[in-house]
Amino acid sequence: MRCLIKDLKENKASEIRGMVSKVRDTKYMVFVMIKDRSGFIQVSIDKNEQKDLLDKALSITTGSIVSFTGVMKLSEYVRQGGKEFIPEKIEIISLAETIPLEENANADTKQDYRWLDLRTPKNEFLFNIQSEFVKYMREYLYNNDFTEIHTPKLLGAASESGSSVFEVKYFDTKAYLAQSPQFYKQMAIASGIERVFEVAPAFRAENSNTNRHCTEFTSFDLEFAYIDSYKDVMKLEQELLTYALKNIKEEYGDIIKERYGIDVVVPTKDFPVIDLNDLLSELNKRYGYVIPEYDIGDMNAETEKLAYKFAMEEYNSEFIFVTGFSKEKRPFYHMRKDNIPEGFDLIWRGMEITSGSQREHRYDVLSAQAKEKGLGKDVEFYMQFFKYGCPPHGGFAIGVDRITMLLLGLDHIREAQFLFRGPNRLNP
Repeated sequence: MRCLIKDLKENKASEIRGMVSKVRDTKYMVFVMIKDRSGFIQVSIDKNEQKDLLDKALSITTGSIVSFTGVMKLSEYVRQGGKEFIPEKIEIISLAETIPLEENANADTKQDYRWLDLRTPKNEFLFNIQSEFVKYMREYLYNNDFTEIHTPKLLGAASESGSSVFEVKYFDTKAYLAQSPQFYKQMAIASGIERVFEVAPAFRAENSNTNRHCTEFTSFDLEFAYIDSYKDVMKLEQELLTYALKNIKEEYGDIIKERYGIDVVVPTKDFPVIDLNDLLSELNKRYGYVIPEYDIGDMNAETEKLAYKFAMEEYNSEFIFVTGFSKEKRPFYHMRKDNIPEGFDLIWRGMEITSGSQREHRYDVLSAQAKEKGLGKDVEFYMQFFKYGCPPHGGFAIGVDRITMLLLGLDHIREAQFLFRGPNRLNP
């Protein structure tokens, strides 16, 4: 029966199975580094004492899947935690060919051989960390009476504004891949489920070739009812992220520092909040920044970077909420006060990770705002949710891939995804 490397006991006969990360042939010994999901161990074969195993040991290649039966010994000469495995039997389960991926391969080649790229030490814990981050966000929501739902990704009408959607053939009609579960989250609220969330793929048909954009990503969405203000939404997000970061730091902080050279910083105070116009005034005063005319009422990538710089200088905070966006730059379903959307963006480490708001729940007001945006047939089904009573509510979404990228200080979002999808990437 297989024993995980972390569970090996000294001098107890055991079988270990895993992937070979390195083979070293010396004058007197053959050393094979093997890893499984629990860790690494060095397998040591003595050329003089274990001649019957030598031919098989020397035929092992990097990436091969092997089984060793033997015992674990403690040794002060072994770097890997002072433990080594002495085999009595070797079985090669799957012999690997020479790996075609060089360590310094370019980004496209790494994506071509993504499953091999994920074997590198840098990427070894990537999805453990991402998975745990999502787990802790889920855990926070479960502890606060949220219900996880699963909404359709094939839609009969384009979600959100109707732009940047993928159109697909659906029998004898058209369908669209969901940009977000926004409408269905609100449908759940209208149905009486007061607190909902979903972790699921979202699709954007944007021909964007930046380090932060992709055509398919994983979105962590939530919506909750009976709020008094969009500030309630901001408060919940702050608590959610602080909870996840605290747990990630405790579990993976040392590994993240070692592998990625970046500290996990757990917030110890409220995230600062600033109105967009005040922020732009500060950025101009401090850094001479003037936002381009076509971005007035919103932010762009440069604004976000400088907002982070300002937040660190002024508040010593990696996070900053920005409010006061123009109605022209926000979706029609955002509630407005004095004609200004009751919403926010959250900036972390120089990049927007969330747009959130209190939603408009009054049918007549929502209808007027949709008409103002020139939306008609595409949102007819959505408008029905509000005809029969809907409580005040709000929510937001976090891109799991983007937040992983920022957490680990990665250069491109493709490095944070299991498989990247962009305008020029559909394989593997």
